[in-house]
Amino acid sequence: METKTMKKVYPVTIDNGHGERLTFLGRELRDGVEYIQVENQVSPGSGPPMHVHHHQHESLYIHEGKMGVQIDGQEPYFLNQGDSATFHSGIAHRFWNAGETPLRCSGEIWPPHNIEYFLSEIYRSSRENGKGVPAPFDAAYLLRKYKTEFDMLGIPPFVKKFIFPLVLFVGKLRGLDKKFKDAPEAVIVP
Repeated sequence: METKTMKKVYPVTIDNGHGERLTFLGRELRDGVEYIQVENQVSPGSGPPMHVHHHQHESLYIHEGKMGVQIDGQEPYFLNQGDSATFHSGIAHRFWNAGETPLRCSGEIWPPHNIEYFLSEIYRSSRENGKGVPAPFDAAYLLRKYKTEFDMLGIPPFVKKFIFPLVLFVGKLRGLDKKFKDAPEAVIVP
């Protein structure tokens, strides 16, 4: 059976409604590895929570502003215009706008796998939830489905192990999972 795939039209901009805007500029293949090019703008004090990409590397170059960076278990440090940061797969990290003006960066993520879908849905849910975080069902669903690719360390293990399954069960009874019916399969890398 042949499946039709539509070519994605770039750029695609997502906004979490709480100070983070990310633009996916396009994908390219270099030396057999796929990369997705990105630009982001982060408002003062905003930035993603401590998280990990299990298979993706992320590199950001600072065009404007001051970036705070923290690797899990280490002291925070700061970068300025002209500096860059690379976060390797499997290393938990976070970054934020540590200045008083917008932080503007460009960079790339490789290989992208489901990062575009995952972040688009996290940002959508955060914006719609209006609380700066994704709705509980959405967070539980996305983190469970893509657990081989991503994790949010700010969510206690107890919540992930005991509360999320309950949230998923009730949410599925209410049909909340229907919005994810076209979600791509998670990538499992040996």
